[in-house]
Amino acid sequence: MPLSKIRQAVKALAGHRVMIVGDLMLDHYLIGQCDRISPEAPVPVVRVRDENVVLGGAGNVARNIAALGGSPLLVAAVGNDPDGKILQDLCVRADIATRLIRESDRPTTKKTRIMAQNQQVVRVDHERSAPLGQDSLDQLFNYLQAEIAEYPVVILSDYGKGFISREFMDRFMALVAETSPRPLVLVDPKTVNYDLYTGVDLLTPNTKEAGEGAGILVDGRASVVRAGELLFDRLDCHNLLITLGGDGMALFEGRDHVCRIPTFAQKVFDVTGAGDTVIATVALALSAGSDLLTACTVANYAAGIVVGQVGAASTSRSELLEAVNELPEPSIEQWKSA
Repeated sequence: MPLSKIRQAVKALAGHRVMIVGDLMLDHYLIGQCDRISPEAPVPVVRVRDENVVLGGAGNVARNIAALGGSPLLVAAVGNDPDGKILQDLCVRADIATRLIRESDRPTTKKTRIMAQNQQVVRVDHERSAPLGQDSLDQLFNYLQAEIAEYPVVILSDYGKGFISREFMDRFMALVAETSPRPLVLVDPKTVNYDLYTGVDLLTPNTKEAGEGAGILVDGRASVVRAGELLFDRLDCHNLLITLGGDGMALFEGRDHVCRIPTFAQKVFDVTGAGDTVIATVALALSAGSDLLTACTVANYAAGIVVGQVGAASTSRSELLEAVNELPEPSIEQWKSA
């Protein structure tokens, strides 16, 4: 693919709209030192020296879009609690527009990671993994009905916390079908919810998730192609992007056209949040008018940048352009063609 086309696609990202709907969570970090075992039980004692909170789940997807110069709208649920207020404030600081449904009987989802010597000692989750209540669901769809036509691309960010449910998907796909122009629907899947994603425009599993959804072990080119075919059989999705870690991505434009986009990562420190970066970049590039192959190629550059950073990172258009200028022209490998 010509570098000039990729540069043009990166420059075009600014200002375009993407709606993100799904599981929002607060990532909470307690960071300290551990040099002794508790006398009360055989567990480490961590002396906390720092504390940090960042957007997690669907919030990290929205943060990636904002960092690339896009205009995200985050639609999610939080509790009527201080953590919900913290998430709202973090979104304001990240320049993310929000529509947050507040449920008094649902705590804001929070993952607290206790870290010592750069190692995670334990994670503590505060959550209620259940579908939205009926009143909240009706409130949500009144809002979606009023706003969805303004967004050419919608990401469903499913972390299995209950927001993406059977009733939600039935109502959502019916709403999408009625909307003109019809938005593209992209899904970052959760394995337990695969059967909810019938008919979406693009599914973005990693290798493990693709294998689990297809019911086979994925460990090479032939099994990647077979897993894709089985996912098309199961879900009747329009397109599929399987991220392959250090091997790049396999893009299925329909079930009969498969290509591999090589990885652009120069170094890998941490893959945390790389899937969020991929779906965010693909969605924003599609909203800006790129074709699917170009959008996925740009996303592969973005993923190559964030895995070279520690934690759930994001990148900017200037960093993307710098990466494109420094790296050779990508060679797209055809794996299957009708």
